[in-house]
Amino acid sequence: MDKPVLYIVIPCYNEQEVLPVTKPMFLNKLNHLIARRKVSEQSRILFVNDGSRDSTWDLIQEFASQEEKIEGISLSRNRGHQNALLAGLMEAKDLCDITISIDCDGQDDLNAMDEMVEAYHKGADIVYGVRSKRDTDTFFKRTTAEGFYKLINKLGGEVVYNHADYRLVSAKVLEEFSNFNEVNLFLRGMFPLVGFNSTIVYYERHERLKGESHYPLKKMLALAFDGITSLSIKPIRIVTGMGIAFSIISFLLIVYALISLIHGTVVSGWTSSIIVTCLLGGIQLISLGVIGEYVGKTYLETKHRPRYIISNRTYKE
Repeated sequence: MDKPVLYIVIPCYNEQEVLPVTKPMFLNKLNHLIARRKVSEQSRILFVNDGSRDSTWDLIQEFASQEEKIEGISLSRNRGHQNALLAGLMEAKDLCDITISIDCDGQDDLNAMDEMVEAYHKGADIVYGVRSKRDTDTFFKRTTAEGFYKLINKLGGEVVYNHADYRLVSAKVLEEFSNFNEVNLFLRGMFPLVGFNSTIVYYERHERLKGESHYPLKKMLALAFDGITSLSIKPIRIVTGMGIAFSIISFLLIVYALISLIHGTVVSGWTSSIIVTCLLGGIQLISLGVIGEYVGKTYLETKHRPRYIISNRTYKE
C-alpha cells in the first residue's frame, strides 16, 4: 500500500492557553509518522476554529505561516464541537486518504496514532480510539459516562463503549458519510452506521495540559440527549408503553371505584386523589417533553440549514 496522506483534524474553541503547548506535540507526532514512512510527506494538521472569542484563530494563522504542515479553517460563528469536527472532516476528505480526529487539549495519547495507522495499513477503514480506563475522571463523571454508553446501546444506538471522537477514518468512509445530512449530530454514534471494516485501539487518557474544559456538565448532558434522540426512537416507544400501562391501571381504578360506590364503601379523602393526579400529571409532562424533543428535532431537520459556514482559511482552495 502506498503511503497515505494523513490529515489530523483538531477542533478548537477558546484554546489560546493550550494550543502553544500541544501544537508542537501534534507536529512532532506527524513528523514521526512521516519519518517512519507510515504516511506521506503531504500529510497535514488541520486546526478548526469554532468561532472562538479569544486569540485561537490568530494563533492558528501564526502556526500556518510558520509551518507548511499546518493549515487552518475558521467557522463564521461558534457551532459546537460536533459541527466543527464535521467541518474539518469534510474539508479534508478530498485532500487526503485518511483523517485522525482528536481534541486539542493533549489528553488523548498521541502514540495511539501509530497503532491507528498500522490498523489502516492492515485493512481497517475506521479505527476507534477507546479509553482503556477512566482513572483521570471524577467518580461522578466516570459513572455517568459509562452509564450513558450502556443506556444508549440498550436504546438501540450503536456506539463503541468508551469511545469519544478520537478516531481514524478513511476518505472512502468520509465520502459515504457526506451523504448523512442530519443537523443534530452525534458523530460517535453515526460512524458505526456507515459500516466498512473497523477495529479498536486502546489508549490511556491524561489530564488536560492547560486551560479549562469547554465541556461542562450541561453540555455533556445536551450531547448525551442529542445522541439518544438522534440514534433511537425507543424513548418514544417507552412513553407509548407507559401510556398503555397507566391506561390499564386507570381503567382498573375506575372499575374499583364503581364497585366501591355500588357497595357503599367509598371513603372520603383527598390523599389518593392527590397521589394519582400528581403521578399521572408528571408522567404526561415527561411524555410530552420527550415527544416535543423529537418534534423539535424534526423541525430543525426540515429546515436544511447549513451545519457550518467556513469564513476563513489559511490556504487557497
